[in-house]
Amino acid sequence: MATITKWSIDQMHSEVQFKVKHLVISTVSGFFKSFEGSVETENDDFSDAKIEFSIDIDSLDTTQTQRDEHLKSAEFFDAATYPHIKFKSTSFTKTGDDEYALKGDLTIKDVTKPVTLSVEYGGSAGDFYGNIKAGFEITGKINRKEFGLTWDGVTEAGSIVVGEDIKLTINAQLTKQA
Repeated sequence: MATITKWSIDQMHSEVQFKVKHLVISTVSGFFKSFEGSVETENDDFSDAKIEFSIDIDSLDTTQTQRDEHLKSAEFFDAATYPHIKFKSTSFTKTGDDEYALKGDLTIKDVTKPVTLSVEYGGSAGDFYGNIKAGFEITGKINRKEFGLTWDGVTEAGSIVVGEDIKLTINAQLTKQA
């Protein structure tokens, strides 16, 4: 029987960022400051890892309080009703030396859809306290409208206020559990 190794996400050394086009001409970035995740592996190279991740909508920060409140409102994420974005992997497949394809089910509001994300493994190292750490950069793109984030604004000149494609970048540092 294979030995299962458990890892947890180190919030202090990880970040969850999103980018979206604003007025089609520029990009707005935001972060989620509160999230948690776990990884279970049977292999040293992380292939076939089982990954679960949860993001706290209320921790959303685009550096503009008014915009943050709008994004948390019922017009977008509806944080009061759906406080978390959730992800659960269905496969984690090695595609290159330090590259993987992460497939799984992403749930935003009450909509769950399959997504594929690209993962780059940065390596592992011990820290000052004897903990084993592993670093990953996860990137991908989703269409917000597929997840019920359908609010649209159009300027007087006819420009779309918010783009449909959301770029995701997650820098995750995992800590091996004893």
